[in-house]
Amino acid sequence: MNRLAVLPTLLLVMTLAGLGGVFAFADRLLNFARTPLPLTAPVCFDIERGTALSGVVRELQGELGLSASEATRLRWLARLSGTAARLRAGEYQVEPGQTPAGLVRMLAEGKVVLHRITFVPGMTLEQARDVLAQHPAVRQEGFALRPAALMAALGQPGKPAEGAFLPETYAFPRGTSDIELLRMAHESLRRELDALWAGRDPELPLHSPEEALILASIIEKETGKAEERPLIAGVFVNRLRKGMRLQTDPTVIYGLGPAFDGNLRRRDLAADTPWNTYTRAGLPPTPIALPSREALHAALHPAPTRALYFVADGTGGHSFSETLDAHNRAVQRLISGGRE
Repeated sequence: MNRLAVLPTLLLVMTLAGLGGVFAFADRLLNFARTPLPLTAPVCFDIERGTALSGVVRELQGELGLSASEATRLRWLARLSGTAARLRAGEYQVEPGQTPAGLVRMLAEGKVVLHRITFVPGMTLEQARDVLAQHPAVRQEGFALRPAALMAALGQPGKPAEGAFLPETYAFPRGTSDIELLRMAHESLRRELDALWAGRDPELPLHSPEEALILASIIEKETGKAEERPLIAGVFVNRLRKGMRLQTDPTVIYGLGPAFDGNLRRRDLAADTPWNTYTRAGLPPTPIALPSREALHAALHPAPTRALYFVADGTGGHSFSETLDAHNRAVQRLISGGRE
């Protein structure tokens, strides 16, 4: 507490009440400050920006069920502690057992309620933006922005928006904008990718962090098994080294966009788009999803393997093969339900 700041207030109290009255007042105020508030359940309330101390106390009196005398003491407590001018706007939650002193300190320190939002690995940007749009604590500011305009708003003009955000859980106060949350996710992605790129395995056939991001997004969509990610990365790295096409279904599905009805057909594999890795060599032009940290790590630290092929094994995993003949046998086992 800044004693000089509260001196005029103390002098005023002493003048009005006399020295004895000051001691009695201070005793009552101290007891009030230390006594838990009469709450049996958590109480949430909002303080609007620019609200004066008197308005804050009125809000708290109603929300917390304080008497008029308790509200007066709360006002004095905020003034005498030097925090009256530092009360911060926001959404707060008071728990049972909280004392008035703790409440004033919480308001002065701006310990607002933090909400959470989760972007799931493998989501597309469109799906992530739908999650933002459905969250009641998120302020919609950039929902209508096209991907190019969104990246410009994030200070990344000309960069692909797909895959540019790290999928994880983010904590934020109510009223945070969708653009600000995407900025947080983008900055998290850049930090993670830059660190992994700096420590990447040598002699990878990847020429930039952006290419690593593209490969990681494909790995993310190919398997949900953490232990398989490095092996799948190894297969794709082997193919890139040999100049073989990646021939991965998730890129085809991404390229089809809304035309994909959930059933990938042979004609779809032949339908050329910039993302069709059956018809085009090398990596697609952009990521196809939001890759996890684990997928990014796998792309830059692939397992040492000679495998060039993999196919689902019917149990949620994959069978890996070094030759086309072995791969065809694995495909046949899948078709026949495990019987060759």
